[in-house]
Amino acid sequence: MKRFFKLVALVSCVSVASFANAQELNVYSARKEALIKPLLDKFSASTGISVNLVTGNADALITRLKSEGKYSPADILITTDVGRLYRAKEQGLTQTIDTTSFNNLISQNYIDPQGHWIGFTLRARPLMVAPERVDKTQLTRMEDLTDPQWRGRICVRSSSNIYNQSMVAAMIEQLGEDKTQTWLNDFVKNFARTPKGGDRDQIKAVVAGQCDIAIANTYYLAGMASDDDEAIRETASKVEVIWPNQQDRGAHVNISGAAIAKYAPNAASAQKLVNFMLQEDSQVWYAKTNHEYPLRQGVAQSAVLTSFGDFKPENIDLSRVGELNRQAVILMDKAGWK
Repeated sequence: MKRFFKLVALVSCVSVASFANAQELNVYSARKEALIKPLLDKFSASTGISVNLVTGNADALITRLKSEGKYSPADILITTDVGRLYRAKEQGLTQTIDTTSFNNLISQNYIDPQGHWIGFTLRARPLMVAPERVDKTQLTRMEDLTDPQWRGRICVRSSSNIYNQSMVAAMIEQLGEDKTQTWLNDFVKNFARTPKGGDRDQIKAVVAGQCDIAIANTYYLAGMASDDDEAIRETASKVEVIWPNQQDRGAHVNISGAAIAKYAPNAASAQKLVNFMLQEDSQVWYAKTNHEYPLRQGVAQSAVLTSFGDFKPENIDLSRVGELNRQAVILMDKAGWK
């Protein structure tokens, strides 16, 4: 009997030790499973850390993090747009990341000054036009979009969209509130229709002749240009990219990135994933799969993005874009941007 109890005790100790030593990582991702899981599987294979993936709407995941509080199983939040990463930080849902090893690899514009979030890839938001109906020499700056010649010729999605909010927030940072408000007031006069749909819908509207100019993120056009459906590829081929403000402040850019959750039970594993995501081979796969620009210096972008041409990006601290989100929404509302 004593030998039995000793054996049970030994088995129990081994089980507890095995559980304690088991490494895992709980990822909340706003990226669809197909766009992130293969890389997470590679991370697991190289580190031995088991990854539990939860995917969902970005804002819903942030709300979930907040409602779960200190009981949240989340270790890391992967999402798009600095506005969302800033929001998670502002709500006290994040902790600092060790970013020292990235100082010479990534522009500091794409790392939170307090280290609460970091970018993985860059996304740009230029103009996309019908080349046969738009004289590109008349459209070299975002400021040109207020010209009366574009009355009824611009398609853009709703002001409730975070991408547009961040674009306007970046303008506030660079031009000031007064100039941005004036620009917005005149810009909305040139809308071809009440804003609706996503970025792909704006591109399709240009091709359909419903408007001549769209504002959209490049990865939407790149995705269409790489689609298996020939008709979608054909649609993408009928618009051209205009990189605005190349002689001054540069084109608007944003990021996809990550933040380690404040109450992460596996913060060390989360840090390892951040390091892994910024390795050269990870950057190549992640950027190509998501049709975005790699943030790590020296990593080549995809051929389809290269076909859109080189461009000068805005040179601003993206944390300011997050900070100015509320003011951007106020100005857009005042201008009547639905």
